[in-house]
Amino acid sequence: MTIASASASAASVSPQPASINGVALHLPGEVPDAETLRQRACSELLRQAAQDAGLLGVEDHASPDGVLSADASDAIEQLLERELTRAEPDEAACRRHYAAHEATYRQGDRVLLRHILFAVTQGVDVRRLRERAEQVLLEVRCADDASAQASGGDLFGRRATELSNCPSAEQGGQLGWVTTRDLAPELARELFSGQEVGVLPRLVHSRFGLHVVEVLRREVGTVAPFESVRAAVRQSLLQQSWATALRQYLQVLAGRAEVVGVSLEAADTPLLQ
Repeated sequence: MTIASASASAASVSPQPASINGVALHLPGEVPDAETLRQRACSELLRQAAQDAGLLGVEDHASPDGVLSADASDAIEQLLERELTRAEPDEAACRRHYAAHEATYRQGDRVLLRHILFAVTQGVDVRRLRERAEQVLLEVRCADDASAQASGGDLFGRRATELSNCPSAEQGGQLGWVTTRDLAPELARELFSGQEVGVLPRLVHSRFGLHVVEVLRREVGTVAPFESVRAAVRQSLLQQSWATALRQYLQVLAGRAEVVGVSLEAADTPLLQ
């Protein structure tokens, strides 16, 4: 065999599937992204731990698409209930969390805004769509009042009417007053995480596409009294505690396992107390 043919043969061999203790996380030739692999690896670590604990029969086998059986899901739930300890937050901890995250418990924030939506639809050239959106963003940001009037009035509104893929185009992109509940979560995070007013200096991404956004006005709500959100604060701290315990437990399992082809944080000794 020549060097060239040997190289070609080597290149044609599918990479070894990622695995946990010899159990493949995907089919040969499949190349899942890193996040998908990580999620499958965590599920498989827990599935095997449930079997080791006698909560799941040995006849349960991993699926190459990472989907757990109903029995495996139930067994993992029992396993985590037994193994994870969530620290019950006391009054002082709840008040500290509330004081540090007051904005989270503020009610009534709203913004008056308009936008130009460049929708990402099937078959669209995303690169060219982004380039067009960036051009429009630059154009409306650089237009001062004088130049806008000279060119026939409200440039942002005209571009929204001409280009936006949202029904609001008929109103020059106007969405009116909105709260976090009125928007997709990714839009709400972007618009309510700061205090900017005017055309935002960046495109805003959402499940709908790319948005050129102008915040016309902001109204700040009021922070709910601690007593009225005590239960929500406690639940938030419990969830944080559970997530930390789960992450540490997975580190322990990864440290004991033979992990191939997937990056996981491993711990050689138990971290749970």
